[in-house]
Amino acid sequence: MSPLGHQPLSPLDGRYREATEALGEYFSEAALNRARVTVEIEWLITLCAEGVAGSTPLPASTIDALRSVVANFGPEDIAQIAAFEAVTKHDVKAIEYYVRDVLKAHQLDSLSELVHFGCTSEDINNVSYAMVTRDALAHVWLPAFDAVVTRLTELARSWRDAPMVAKTHGQPATPTTFGKELAVFVGRLARVRERIARVPYLAKFSGATGTFSAHVAAEPGINWPIVSKNFVEGLGLTWNALTTQIESHDAAAELFTAISHANRILHNLATDVWTYISVGYLTQIPEPGATGSSTMPHKINPIRFENAEANLEISNSLLEGLAATLVTSRLQRDLTDSTTQRNIGVGFGHSLLALTNLHKGLHEISLDEGALRADLEANWEVLAEAIQTVMRAEIVRGNSSETDPYAIVKELTRGNKVDAAMLASFVGGLDISDDAKKRLSQLTPEGYVGLASALVDFLD
Repeated sequence: MSPLGHQPLSPLDGRYREATEALGEYFSEAALNRARVTVEIEWLITLCAEGVAGSTPLPASTIDALRSVVANFGPEDIAQIAAFEAVTKHDVKAIEYYVRDVLKAHQLDSLSELVHFGCTSEDINNVSYAMVTRDALAHVWLPAFDAVVTRLTELARSWRDAPMVAKTHGQPATPTTFGKELAVFVGRLARVRERIARVPYLAKFSGATGTFSAHVAAEPGINWPIVSKNFVEGLGLTWNALTTQIESHDAAAELFTAISHANRILHNLATDVWTYISVGYLTQIPEPGATGSSTMPHKINPIRFENAEANLEISNSLLEGLAATLVTSRLQRDLTDSTTQRNIGVGFGHSLLALTNLHKGLHEISLDEGALRADLEANWEVLAEAIQTVMRAEIVRGNSSETDPYAIVKELTRGNKVDAAMLASFVGGLDISDDAKKRLSQLTPEGYVGLASALVDFLD
């Protein structure tokens, strides 16, 4: 025993436990075992309903009693399963023995041989993982994701009319509004959320090599594919008829890839907000008592966004690795999937931690509209696009004898700083209509935002 005693190895279960512990309800070993017990009990109930091996449908009171085992699953059950596994050295076999003991406690010993009937371990595992992943996504990850999108939407609408110099290649470009820039992220995240929500949770329940061979040998008169399909769908999953010993994990890979895509968009958000803070567009609201630097008292570091950035990268390393690994198997199966799937919760955990930090960070920023206006005022050359485009239209209308407007405006502005007076003089000397000159003379960097503000309405 270490002098430090038992300490968590992962920061998700240590430093960041408060932010991620909700996932333990779904992805811990105890939660996985509870799901396995659920599958074994529900399969027993199904077998009895089908009259397998001369059994009869269980009374409602007995079904309720068996299901209450899952509802009340706790430390004693966890310890009992662990004790079985210490002997069996096989996690699913330990579940089988545990459920047999449950039957014995309910005077249902005669049904003991129906526990795990016709099943391979992967029948229990793939259904269990599908259930816990579905539930973790629905009850923990998606609410955290939606909270970030909701806050982003609020900020996009609040700052929809705040003009700013856009940056393409890091250089001053056609102005936009800060709200429209945030709305872009909302739209991207909304699309990937739809993709995540559409992914099915596939599951198989067809025996050792996906052929129902043992089932048919024992009970040839039963339509086992239909029983299997109804069983899987009754658990809220999508039945996969064509499998090897394992469910092929393609849907799981699709889910992890979609979440990884969401992570990448969130990563883009984190780095952009960090940059806006760096250039002074956004300011951070000081947290009382907090320290930004051990030596520079003035600093407020953008730690929420830096933490999110790092955790999104870690999450993607895991989720993309899982997606790549799980879709391959040696012939009927190998055990690499058993090891890798135990890390699904870790991938979700780092993403959840990032979402938590993003949500907090987005509540701790304010927009410095004075800084935005100052940057606009310092970059009148961004109107070059408008001038050359109006000149082109004038030439097409027959209102101008100018040639190559782009080159003309480029000569004035490329690599040069210009101001309002210089542009006004330049426009005044152009061979274009008075109406076009008037429109251009009224343009300012602050007002040259096109439909940016109105585009935020597309969030509705």
